[in-house]
Amino acid sequence: MKRTFTTLFIAIVAILLTACNEQKSAPQELSFTQLMEQTAPEQIEAWYNGSTSLSAEYTAAHAKELREQKKLLVFDLDGTLSNHRCPMPDESRELLDKLAAKGYHLVMCGAGNVARVFKQMGNYPIDLVGNYGMMHAKVENGELVITKQVVDDIDKEFFLRETNRLREKYGYTEYAGEPIEWHPSGMVTFALLGTEASKEDKLVFDPDRAKRRVMYPEVLEIFKDYTVFIGGSTSFDIVAKQYNKYDATMEYAKMHGYTKEQILFMGDDMGDGGGDSHIRLGGIDYLHILDFTKISEQMAFLLE
Repeated sequence: MKRTFTTLFIAIVAILLTACNEQKSAPQELSFTQLMEQTAPEQIEAWYNGSTSLSAEYTAAHAKELREQKKLLVFDLDGTLSNHRCPMPDESRELLDKLAAKGYHLVMCGAGNVARVFKQMGNYPIDLVGNYGMMHAKVENGELVITKQVVDDIDKEFFLRETNRLREKYGYTEYAGEPIEWHPSGMVTFALLGTEASKEDKLVFDPDRAKRRVMYPEVLEIFKDYTVFIGGSTSFDIVAKQYNKYDATMEYAKMHGYTKEQILFMGDDMGDGGGDSHIRLGGIDYLHILDFTKISEQMAFLLE
């Protein structure tokens, strides 16, 4: 009888420990807004100051630990794996191939729509999250398959009126193509040089984002009911409040059973208002890619 009780007690303890471990490893379910509401101010301040940016010194010193911990590698595209709106170079494709061969789970999390990103990547077979989480896609037999498509209503009259006023105030009344790109998801791209501006003009227009940072506070105030990003090389991306790369990344991680600690994000646009900024502010580990031609060097520690 005593042996039976002891065996039963051990079994119950084992079940409780298993449940505890499963709960501990369950993917983060808080949205970015909830995270900000429930996190201590000093921790938010640490994230704001970039405490989850993994430096070259850190990755070199903790390479083995990181190789064991990181399972989900999430990439931005423009400025991270390629130049803005330019085809992904062979070197980046080779890097992705090597990482996939090592068993890492790769996903592209971009600002653009998934079809454009897929084409820019040369139809590379990778899961895609687009428009800050409003679109999901996978590649089957070389073809892009949309698996999620949010469609938000757009008050086009409001956007045209307010962006035209901003153009007149800041001197962007001449542009190529259309003044705004209306994405099928409902994301709006306010293109200062127009939707048909040349790649050459885009690349030299505002590389340090200084021109758009001057406008950013006013754009934020006008579109206060939305989330506004200093997007791409010449534009502002405007989406519904709940969409950003933190929530998009965590949603994808939850779908595939990964924890926040298992994620490593690669992006170039981590500054305030940047397309990748919510990753920094939400405390996800990341590599800040300052030169897309050197991303292979920054990620070499994962391939040792």
